[in-house]
Amino acid sequence: MESAIQKQLPRDVVFFLRTAGENAASNKYKLYLVGGTVRDLLLKRPSLDIDLMLEGNAVKFAQQIAADYGEKLTIHQRFGTANFRLGDFNVDIATARSETYANPGALPKVHPSTIKEDLNRRDFTVNAMAVDLSPDTFGQLLDFHGGLSDLDKKLIRILHKKSFIDDATRIFRAIRYEQRLAFKIEENTERLLCKNIDMIDTISGDRLRNELDLILEKEERPEKALARADNLGVLQQINSSLKSNKWLDSMFAEARDHYIASPSLYFALLTYGLGRDNAESISERLNLSGDWKRIVLGVAKINDNIHKLADPAISDSMIYRYLKRYPTEAILACFIASESQIVRRQIERYLKELQYTQTSLNGDDLKRMGIEAGPPLGKILKSLLDAKLDGLVRNKEEERVFVKLWLQSN
Repeated sequence: MESAIQKQLPRDVVFFLRTAGENAASNKYKLYLVGGTVRDLLLKRPSLDIDLMLEGNAVKFAQQIAADYGEKLTIHQRFGTANFRLGDFNVDIATARSETYANPGALPKVHPSTIKEDLNRRDFTVNAMAVDLSPDTFGQLLDFHGGLSDLDKKLIRILHKKSFIDDATRIFRAIRYEQRLAFKIEENTERLLCKNIDMIDTISGDRLRNELDLILEKEERPEKALARADNLGVLQQINSSLKSNKWLDSMFAEARDHYIASPSLYFALLTYGLGRDNAESISERLNLSGDWKRIVLGVAKINDNIHKLADPAISDSMIYRYLKRYPTEAILACFIASESQIVRRQIERYLKELQYTQTSLNGDDLKRMGIEAGPPLGKILKSLLDAKLDGLVRNKEEERVFVKLWLQSN
């Protein structure tokens, strides 16, 4: 492994690893490179994460290392971890630990331990390897679970039969790694995954949402992981209406090819066409709030009345009033997914032009024209904007005339 480290990591990072290993040894600690970093080095895949494991007080050690490099340290005292930036790399230092679960789906309770026990708690064999960074044994690979063999066989294998029971988020991670690495979930692992799929119900909404977010944000082609999740029944365990198919693949591809494919846009497309009841149910299950909730419910609400946009005679002001209440991602998802060219044309007009329309006159201008603040002022401003949208006024002077005429008739 020493040669792999030398060849695949920048010189300054290699120097950092050697120096950190020496510092740990001088404090009678042992420091290891662990997990996904080791896996990616063995696969010769690029990675900007440096995951370190210390048999000792990782937080105290990280404080010393970060101070030496003049970097700001973020500490997670509960889990005995800390992280900081090293150029383009994210360095995470954790205390070697064992874990116990009070009940399935709960966050684990952690206890300081040894590197072997720490690797025993890992999710999959390919993530349960470590590299010794001690000066005398720098680069020595520790592989207690056959991870190297599974890398060669391109298999995702859990370490023990209760793995998915202890933490069902591993179901999602198994799918992500399988699809990202072009591996295969090992036969017995897949059998246990399917057997314990109902353990997804033990995952909190926040943790479940995070797993979906990781698929949508971190994976280059998230539709591949979603298709596999659908095939295994994972999506249906979240909500019976969730599904992945060729149509969704094409929608994701269009989102990537022509727009900024954010996780929220992907999720809006995933939930497109499910109806308001299912949107509400999914929002509740995933404990959605803020923008994500508005987007999911927005897609459902737009679709409930999509016939309004299918009317070729609809005015620009009506398009504006109908769509302005919804988040852009919800509107864009409906544009991408709609099969109606009329609807697409109306939405495109809103996104490119109508939403940016403004009147030349503002509230202060109207007050100077003698209009008092309050509901009448807001009503006039709304009517004036509608007139601007529909082309009834084109400049400031025409707006003044419109306001005077409006006042005379109301």
